[in-house]
Amino acid sequence: MKPILPPLNALRAFEAAGRLGSFKEAAAELHVTPGAVSQQVRLLEDWLGAALFERHNRRVALTPAAKTYLEEIGPLFERLAQATAQYGVPKAVTRTLTVSALATFTLRWLVPRLAKFRAQHPDVEVKVDTSNEPLESLEADCDVIIRGGPDTFYGYSMRPFLSEERLPVCSPALLQRVPLRSPEDLRQHTLLHTSSLPRLWPDWLSSARIPALKPAATLTFDHFYLTLQAAIDGIGIAMGPTALVSDDLAAGRLVAPFDAPRLPSRSYCVYVPNEKADDELVGLFCAWLEREGRASMPA
Repeated sequence: MKPILPPLNALRAFEAAGRLGSFKEAAAELHVTPGAVSQQVRLLEDWLGAALFERHNRRVALTPAAKTYLEEIGPLFERLAQATAQYGVPKAVTRTLTVSALATFTLRWLVPRLAKFRAQHPDVEVKVDTSNEPLESLEADCDVIIRGGPDTFYGYSMRPFLSEERLPVCSPALLQRVPLRSPEDLRQHTLLHTSSLPRLWPDWLSSARIPALKPAATLTFDHFYLTLQAAIDGIGIAMGPTALVSDDLAAGRLVAPFDAPRLPSRSYCVYVPNEKADDELVGLFCAWLEREGRASMPA
């Protein structure tokens, strides 16, 4: 009679979580989300008809029976890995992940970090489609969609991964030519605008309690990434989103002459179609976005 085996993905999740004592650490090792590990563990618990873990805040502890079970299956995974290694490294299976993301976000945040994802997952081909279309208007079939939020859309799961605020930024060379000691000194500068975001400067000036300030000049661009590039080139001062200029601030290409006031802004969120919610590659990419989002925010 053919032996009955438990679901192997669920068994692998249980082994990692039991060995590490944490769903979060198991998720990092398996390159999936903590939610995916939890889901697989519950699947195995349902299959066995018994609880495997006791939940304690951020940690988990094995039940006595599960501890014995882990001691039995742990060596089996090691033997399986050793047996597989005798046949050499398996050929890489390339899979394409289609991502739709906002143009400025893609240029200034996603692209500089994609090399790290590709180095970690050389078997995955990432196809990025830049679009500012609202999510409900997208016609392309995408695995992951990055837009502002948080918003709720029928048929999609959502989670924020990167927050930001907005404040004035400019090149260090510009400040050397015309110093900024207080917000009132903006009268001597060119303020850079983006046509699709006309309220940024008026709202900031109102928050700074100088709503009637008249700058030396203004310059308006049709794309936000052009506005930010003009600031880097020393043409004027832009309202910079902290998430998208963090690399420039760290590298010294831009400086923030005033730490306050800061305008609140929507977060960047990842939206996943419900039919792709259990896709392991989608979960892996979303978990990577969350890690990069945390790492890019100032301490």
